[in-house]
Amino acid sequence: MPTEETDKLSPEPVVALVGRPNVGKSTLFNRITRSRGAIVDPTPGVTRDRHYERVRWGEASFLLVDTGGIDTNQEDPLVDRIREQAITAVHEADVVLLILDGRDGLIAADYEVIELLRRLGRQLLYVVNKIDGPEVEEQQLAPFYELGVEQLWALSAEHGYGFRDLMVAVAASLPEHEPAADLPENTLRLAFLGRPNVGKSSMINTIMGQQRMLVSDISGTTRDAVDTLWQSGDHHYLLIDTAGIRRKGKTSEKLEKFSIIKALTALSRCHIALVLIDAEEGVTEQDTKIIGYTQERGCGLILLFNKWDLVASDKKRAAELMDELNLAVPFVGFAPVLRVSAKTGAGIKRIFPTAGSVYRQFSATFETSALNRLLADATEAHRPPIYKNKRLKFYYTTQIATKPPRFMIVTNSAKGVHFSYQRYLTNRFRAGLGLDRSPLQLVFRAKGRK
Repeated sequence: MPTEETDKLSPEPVVALVGRPNVGKSTLFNRITRSRGAIVDPTPGVTRDRHYERVRWGEASFLLVDTGGIDTNQEDPLVDRIREQAITAVHEADVVLLILDGRDGLIAADYEVIELLRRLGRQLLYVVNKIDGPEVEEQQLAPFYELGVEQLWALSAEHGYGFRDLMVAVAASLPEHEPAADLPENTLRLAFLGRPNVGKSSMINTIMGQQRMLVSDISGTTRDAVDTLWQSGDHHYLLIDTAGIRRKGKTSEKLEKFSIIKALTALSRCHIALVLIDAEEGVTEQDTKIIGYTQERGCGLILLFNKWDLVASDKKRAAELMDELNLAVPFVGFAPVLRVSAKTGAGIKRIFPTAGSVYRQFSATFETSALNRLLADATEAHRPPIYKNKRLKFYYTTQIATKPPRFMIVTNSAKGVHFSYQRYLTNRFRAGLGLDRSPLQLVFRAKGRK
């Protein structure tokens, strides 16, 4: 039987990597995220900003934040902004990993960072990096015991020494999610996302018929994710209003950075993301990034062209907008697209029936026997390719999760499944299972691998 993703009322915890420049924060970020998403360079201050990535470790999941180094070098014209961003990350974080340099030992700048973090009162793990093995651990840790902390974590972010022990400690330090018992049973959670000033708060106000949210023409009014429980007939909905997600070049203001984190964590606790696009402005690059965020987190998706009343009379422009959308985000062709107006209320009534149909597919389960027949028919209609002189074989499939539906396919070579064939199988599963409005995920596993 498939296992559902754990429902959460509270957002995912946030873990921040903090320390002075060039102590290995970005290297650790890469190791934790199993990526090269952070630039690694021996030059201090390379990480000028923060970036974020969702991490799973065993049963735990959290949003990892990489920061620029907290520095006191006033010769760097960006030092104040970088410091402000790092402090903002600490304010957002549930757990802070303070990264110290085991080769340099304690220096004056470390004491300043530690004093700052202690005043902020966050849960703090002291990580001494650049300790490459047990033979040097005792010697390199010795200077750090004068900090008087109960536990020091020896680590080589580059080579992996001490990494597993640290991650177990991080997982154990995460706060427990609040239970969803306060919500009525079967409450459908909808998060409204988009660029600043596309009408998210106005949309919720129109839905509820009252001024529940602060509405303003000033971009960035909503600074945090705000929840509203709403009932329509026998159906309950949690409407999550979020701050507008600006593009990276326009996020220097401290509160705007904070808003991005809140918007991204809102995705971790919603079933369906409703992304608003300004019909007057058209589809922008930032719209496509926000849509991408929803799929990275496995959300159901509905796209709302808001302010449609401004273009409805121009049939040519209306057609161009649909073409723009199809060209910009072909990877979410399953997502329903609604033309709405928060100002006039046009199209609003269609949101909830549409959300209901998306959720039914999003949470659907399927019999293993039917899935295996579908897989057999698909491979018979289009034979798998050859990989390393061997024909790929697919032995069986089963559903392993819902929200979204996730299917594991056992094969003789998981690495040999080309993207084009994976896309073919995804389309066959989507058509065969009637999942035309929900994301679905295929996971390939080599036979015999645990």
